[in-house]
Amino acid sequence: MWKKTVLSRALDLALHDRIFVYKNKNGGVVMEKITLAPISAVEGTINLPGSKSLSNRALLLAALAKGTTKVTNLLDSDDIRHMLNALKALGVRYQLSDDKTICEIEGLGGAFNIQNNLSLFLGNAGTAMRPLTAALCLKGKTESEITLTGEPRMKERPILHLVDALRQAGADIRYLENEGYPPLAIRNKGIKGGKVKIDGSISSQFLTALLMSAPLAENDTEIEIIGELVSKPYIDITLAMMRDFGVKVENQHYQKFYIKGNQSYISPNKYLVEGDASSASYFLAAGAIKGKVKVTGIGKNSIQGDRLFADVLEKMGAKITWERILFKPNTLN
Repeated sequence: MWKKTVLSRALDLALHDRIFVYKNKNGGVVMEKITLAPISAVEGTINLPGSKSLSNRALLLAALAKGTTKVTNLLDSDDIRHMLNALKALGVRYQLSDDKTICEIEGLGGAFNIQNNLSLFLGNAGTAMRPLTAALCLKGKTESEITLTGEPRMKERPILHLVDALRQAGADIRYLENEGYPPLAIRNKGIKGGKVKIDGSISSQFLTALLMSAPLAENDTEIEIIGELVSKPYIDITLAMMRDFGVKVENQHYQKFYIKGNQSYISPNKYLVEGDASSASYFLAAGAIKGKVKVTGIGKNSIQGDRLFADVLEKMGAKITWERILFKPNTLN
């Protein structure tokens, strides 16, 4: 872990000493001092890997959609691998490129058609656990029970607010160990829709999971947010991705959301997963101060809130060319 810290701080523009303290294999305490020398300039091109949360949302939407979708710029990570393994177990056909950044998915055109009871192990992938919890509640041709489980850490991650909201919409979900936490047992009896209340102050991922499944509910769904909705930009991302797959949601000031039921997602044929905007911030700042950096994989029309960091740099005097993002040196005030 300390090596990553050193690398991330290698862009420091002044001479700094870093002292790292950690335990060795024998339990002894080790201290290391590393001196980071200043750099004269930064220049190059950074191709941003796909966002983790966007990658898994795109995979799930493509699986539920009508038609085949070619998803590009996928992130190669544990979360994405767990989602892909789950989709395969659920009968979704796909082809993954050798470098694991392109996935061509044959959409199901609706809910998962599960023939037998099965158990899905999702590791510690919260970006797979939450949306799959909602999607697996949708009515299949054959009624089955699906168990969602994961690593010990996953069993400590709360999911109560999502489960409560899904139950209000008619979902059949049971806790297998501790109330409010995975593992879960889900029967795919369907989501009826109707009026649903969900706490928006804990995590936007709960609302995202509910929103993504609501169009496939039997009836229209009205979602009322209790409390102040956190991470609104992430909800904007979800709504934008749903639009890309042919579904519109009526957003009433982030207090209520209205979704027509009995809809279908439609494949956009190709879907580019945006690069992770938050990962770009270190390189953008370095380029604005001491060099020239070009960042690909994200543009001015990005749906990610963290894109606004580039606007902040521009207001501070950085020269930005929006081919995608190009920073020119020595321009900050």
